[in-house]
Amino acid sequence: MNKQINAMYFSATGTTKKVVTSIANQLSLNAGKDAQIKIFDFTLPAFRREPITFTKEDVVIVGVPVYAGRVPNILLKYLHTVTGNGALAIAVVLYGNRNYDDALIELTDILVSNGFKVVAAGAFIGEHSFSKILAQNRPDEKDMTIVKDFADQIYRKITNNSKFEDLLVNGNRPYKSYYTPKNKNNEPVDIRKVTPRTNTDCIKCKLCVNVCPMGSIDNEDPSKIIGICIKCCACIKKCPTNAKYFADEDYLWHKQELEINFSPRREPEIFI
Repeated sequence: MNKQINAMYFSATGTTKKVVTSIANQLSLNAGKDAQIKIFDFTLPAFRREPITFTKEDVVIVGVPVYAGRVPNILLKYLHTVTGNGALAIAVVLYGNRNYDDALIELTDILVSNGFKVVAAGAFIGEHSFSKILAQNRPDEKDMTIVKDFADQIYRKITNNSKFEDLLVNGNRPYKSYYTPKNKNNEPVDIRKVTPRTNTDCIKCKLCVNVCPMGSIDNEDPSKIIGICIKCCACIKKCPTNAKYFADEDYLWHKQELEINFSPRREPEIFI
């Protein structure tokens, strides 16, 4: 496979990164020792300020998390600045064991509209951003075996074909509305403006400031939220003293509901 391999992802807590880079690494191993991988990590806001252009000499693995069953709306503007020019693409979404709904077909459509030829796609499971027990420690060893096999199938497809038919993936057009959480009375609630709190265990190390993908945590006072919070929970999961937490009643009820209702293990789905 005489193409440049590129791994491109948004990954606040590392699950999407793990899958995308593993696909890239396996493609590189199959391609031989001279194959190099370029990394495009657009998790932090500074990287999303400049458009990126690929060519037909590129293979690009593009990965995003699933938010409420869709591609995160805060990424849509940036994703539409990424130009394919005939590059081959692998669309990857990571979801927290509930459902990926229309996220994969939406990402595939975005890539196609930007001039990519999507040759494969996959929906994988990662530990839910809200929780430390829902899909705990996933993607796990079983998942990563599937990831490796997926990459091997992609390599064979690319090396054995010069033309590719349009890829069919699960999903709806038009896309479903974003998944709406409900409160304990089974009424729809809006938790978009809910933000994490900070307790007295905070040591002001500012790790949370540096990992927030929206740049929304104040550098001078990390207890202050100065922008939107997308509930990626990077600040909570990466805090060395467990000083960050959510206290909103509706958010906590929704978190509990997810952990109870969607605990049975979901398995990856691949399309190639």
